[in-house]
Amino acid sequence: MAGRAWITGGGSGVGAACALSLAAVGYEVVVSGRRGDRLEAVAAAVRATGGAASALPLDVADGGAVAAAGRLLEDSGGVDVLVAAAGLNARRRHWDDLDLPALDAIVAANLTGLAHCAAAVAPGMHDRGDGLVVVVSSRAAVRASPGAGAAYRMSKSGAGELVASLNDDLAGTGVRATHLCPGDIATDFVEARPTAPDEEARSVMLTPDDVARVVAFIATTPARVRIDELVVSPSATP
Repeated sequence: MAGRAWITGGGSGVGAACALSLAAVGYEVVVSGRRGDRLEAVAAAVRATGGAASALPLDVADGGAVAAAGRLLEDSGGVDVLVAAAGLNARRRHWDDLDLPALDAIVAANLTGLAHCAAAVAPGMHDRGDGLVVVVSSRAAVRASPGAGAAYRMSKSGAGELVASLNDDLAGTGVRATHLCPGDIATDFVEARPTAPDEEARSVMLTPDDVARVVAFIATTPARVRIDELVVSPSATP
């Protein structure tokens, strides 16, 4: 067993694909998210391939629940890899029609919740002298992406700075962090856009499996290698 991977946003899309890809390279996986039924289905799919998996339902925006989950995981062996794949956006995302309560929820899920997850695992990783945090962020964090909306763009840019702070503060301890910035991914997430993409547009996007393969690659690099930031784009887009 390569270790244990905790995947937030693990009930669908990229998170679910990461559960399968990390199990395939030897990790026990724990999937978290808000939908217990979906988490159980993902865990069952992993077990069907011969992997070890369990479901741990929670909302990453609930700091108390995240801290409790972190303690539970630490008490049962710790977390070797955190894949933070939970994410949120809103249909009303531009300044001329901004949904302010949704802005708060987006920042809570994409940034504050991410910080709580990192804080839940970093001390144990530090004590063991080894650990990896992979933040599945967005190309919107590093390139102009007007369609992504204000809250999403600022939360994902903040995620990049959070990763940088982890690497600055924990350099030399064995703990590494990666800011993974994929372009458009063909998941249900894109249906929340003001205008949902048609089938032709979806056909040239990345797939969840594409991103999950990259996550598995990062998770299997030697401990001496730290991938600070990685942008992954659909080849058909600029």
